[in-house]
Amino acid sequence: MSEPSGRTYNQSHTPRKYSRDHRRVSVYTSWSYPGEANRNTAEMDNRFSTMVEVRRVLWPAYESPQWSDARRFQQGIAGSLELFFWAWVKFQQVIEEVTGHKVPMFQRVDQAGFSLPLDERVLGDADTLLIFGLDHDVTEQEAAPEEIEAVRAFLEREGTCLVIGPHHDVGHSPDLDERAQEYAHHGDALVPRQQRFGRYARSLMKGLGIPVENRWGLRPAVVAGTNRSAPLTVMADLDTRGWLTGVQNFNFHLHLPHYAVTSEDSGSARVLAKQPIDRTRPHPFTSAGNTEFNALVWMPPGDGRAGDVLVADSTVFSTLFGADESLVRFWKNLATAH
Repeated sequence: MSEPSGRTYNQSHTPRKYSRDHRRVSVYTSWSYPGEANRNTAEMDNRFSTMVEVRRVLWPAYESPQWSDARRFQQGIAGSLELFFWAWVKFQQVIEEVTGHKVPMFQRVDQAGFSLPLDERVLGDADTLLIFGLDHDVTEQEAAPEEIEAVRAFLEREGTCLVIGPHHDVGHSPDLDERAQEYAHHGDALVPRQQRFGRYARSLMKGLGIPVENRWGLRPAVVAGTNRSAPLTVMADLDTRGWLTGVQNFNFHLHLPHYAVTSEDSGSARVLAKQPIDRTRPHPFTSAGNTEFNALVWMPPGDGRAGDVLVADSTVFSTLFGADESLVRFWKNLATAH
């Protein structure tokens, strides 16, 4: 993918001016890049794949020099992390086309070791903030009290929106047979038998009183003869803001979290979309009688919040697993919401 202008690094973010008709969208990835990239590759669980492992499993998809030449692309875990950034480019481009604003990609700890907690440097010029909960639990990322208060203050501003998504939680059980069943269910050789994500996002949601937990890593059902996810079950009557107007499906991904609502107050957290599960592959969640998992949860303003909260996985904003008109429509809905 070529860029229309030169790429920059080691620059401070330039704040964007507020305009009601042009939302300012920012992304905050909650990982420590060094903490993920420096994981011991001799350990099987709770780490990202190396680029060499990606190439081996997905051969020959990444055998062009762009990906396989060690002089051009990192071959360790860092290479896999960089694939995320490549896959977020289209989302950034679509949002910039719609809003007229570039989309900054912040990291909790970046490649060079610069630490950036969630504070006014991230929140001050954002109307919509997406938090990608891609930190493995073992890296011990947690939201500090001052970060929770900063996000609470952000949501007190009229017209703000927080989109937060802790990633999947595979292999939480100590039962190895259950972990084996989970692995066979999603069928992704690049995902270890235990891969637990989202400690930072969960701690932030707990502090903010967002009653949602990420559970499992579930394989969506697909449209027969394709690798396209089966259509979402959309609760249009609950979607009074139109987040899912014109949206039939998200993109396919082998292991997506079920966003379990832990509150009995159905009005505070509304499940707007459920994803049918591939029931040809057994899983403890489907064995318990479930046929769909919660893919999108919305908390409208209330209880002192002027802003909206959406819970959706970061995969929904990535092109690693494809992107179609339906997915792009969801992005545009986020970018134009008032």
